[in-house]
Amino acid sequence: MTRGSRHLAVLVQWGWICLASAWLESAAADARPNVVLIISDDQAWTDYGFMGHPAVRTPHLDRLAGRSRVFRRGYVPSSLCCPSLASILTGRYPHQHGIVSNDPPLPPGLAGAQRWKSPEFVQGRKWMNNALESQPTLPKQLVAAGYRSFQAGKWWQGHFSRGGFTHGMTRGDEFQGGRHGDEGLKIGRHTMVPVFEFITESKKEGAPFFLWYAPMLPHDPHTPPDRLLARYLPLTPSPHVARYWAMIEWFDETVGQLLAHLDRERLTQDTLVVYMTDNGWIQHPDRPRFAPRSKQSPYDGGLRTPILLSWPGRIEPSRWDVPVSSVDIAPTVMAACGLPVHSGVAGIDLRDARALGGRNAAFGACFTHDAVVLESPVSSLRWRWGVVGEWKIIVPHAAREPGDSVQLYHVTKDPHELVNLAPVEPRRLDRLLRAVDAWWDPSRQRTAP
Repeated sequence: MTRGSRHLAVLVQWGWICLASAWLESAAADARPNVVLIISDDQAWTDYGFMGHPAVRTPHLDRLAGRSRVFRRGYVPSSLCCPSLASILTGRYPHQHGIVSNDPPLPPGLAGAQRWKSPEFVQGRKWMNNALESQPTLPKQLVAAGYRSFQAGKWWQGHFSRGGFTHGMTRGDEFQGGRHGDEGLKIGRHTMVPVFEFITESKKEGAPFFLWYAPMLPHDPHTPPDRLLARYLPLTPSPHVARYWAMIEWFDETVGQLLAHLDRERLTQDTLVVYMTDNGWIQHPDRPRFAPRSKQSPYDGGLRTPILLSWPGRIEPSRWDVPVSSVDIAPTVMAACGLPVHSGVAGIDLRDARALGGRNAAFGACFTHDAVVLESPVSSLRWRWGVVGEWKIIVPHAAREPGDSVQLYHVTKDPHELVNLAPVEPRRLDRLLRAVDAWWDPSRQRTAP
C-alpha cells in the first residue's frame, strides 16, 4: 500500500469513527431530550385560539399546538393550584401524595398576610413541604439520571431544592412572603432572563435539562400591558373579562419568547415541550374574581385543560379526544427520557398509542382551600368526580357538602354541564358511581399515605 493510499485509508477510518461518534451522540441526545414543562395559571380550557375561542389571541400556543399531539380533553385531578401542581410533579393523585389543599389549617382571628406568617401556618406549611419532599418527584428522577433542572414561577413547597431541582428562583421563606413562589413569581411578568440563562448554560455544559416554567399568568392580579388591554376592551362589555383575556395573550407572548430562545440555541429538535394549565378559570363579569363552576369546583370549568406534547420528529402532530390527566405527565416525561416509571405513578405514557387505546376515563377529587386535618385527606374532601367516555359524574362528600346530590352530565354533548341527567339515567349513574369508588373509596383511607 502506498503512502497516499495509507493516508487515504486512515482518513476514511477516522471519518467513519467521527460519523459513528456523531451518530452515537445524536442517538444519546434523542434518548435524553431536554424537557420544557409550561404551566399556565388559572385559565379556562376554552380560552385558546386552537380550542376555538372567538376573541382570545394565543398565536404562539396555536403554533405549538400545530406541531403537537393535542389532547383536547385533558383534566387536572384537583381544581386548586397547590395539589394540582403536586400531582404534575409526582404523577399521583392528591389523596396519594397527601397535599390536598392550598394551605394548611389557618388560625382563627387573623386576617390576610398575618395568617400566613403565623407560627401555626408555618408549621403546617412545613408538613406539606415534607410531604412533597418524601415523594420521588419528576425533577429528582431526572437529576439522578444526569439532568440539570430549573424551577421558575409558581411553587408552593418551600425552597426549590425540596422538589428535587438543582437550580431555581423560589427560596420559600414563609416570613418573607414565600407562600407560593416569592422570587419565582417574577418570571413572565417581569423577566425571562433567568430561564434563558439556564437554557444557555445547560447547552454549554452539554447536559440535558428540565425546565419548570409556571408563571403566575394569567392569574390575578389582572394587570396586563395597556397595549393588550386596549385590544380587548372593545370586544366585551365587561372590563374584568377584557383584563383576563389580555392576561392570556400576555402569557402567550412569554411562551413565544421561550420557544424562540430554544430556536436561537438550536435546541427545538432535541426538546420535549409539554403544556397544560394548573386549573381552570371562568372570569366573573362583574367583579375581579372567578365565577361559580370554575376554580375550586368539580366542574370542567375548573378541571379541564388541553394538554400538548411537542417533540419534532419524534411525536407526530395529532388530535385526541380520549380523557387524559395531568398525572400522565410524569410517566410520559420519564419514559421519553428513557427512565423506568416507578410503581407508585398513577398515570400512563401519553406517547403510547396502545395505552391510550385502553384509556377511557379520568378521575379526581376536590378539597377545601384550607386543609381541615393535614394527615387526613378525607377530612378536607368536598367532591369526587369521574369522566368515563362521554359522561361525567360528580359525587359530593356528605361531611363537607351535605346539601349537594350526585350529578351526571353528558359532557361531550353538554360541555358546560348545564343539564343534570342523574334523575333519568339511574343505571348509568350506578355504573359511574362504582367506577369512582373503584378509583378511590374514601371510607377506606383516613390518613395520608
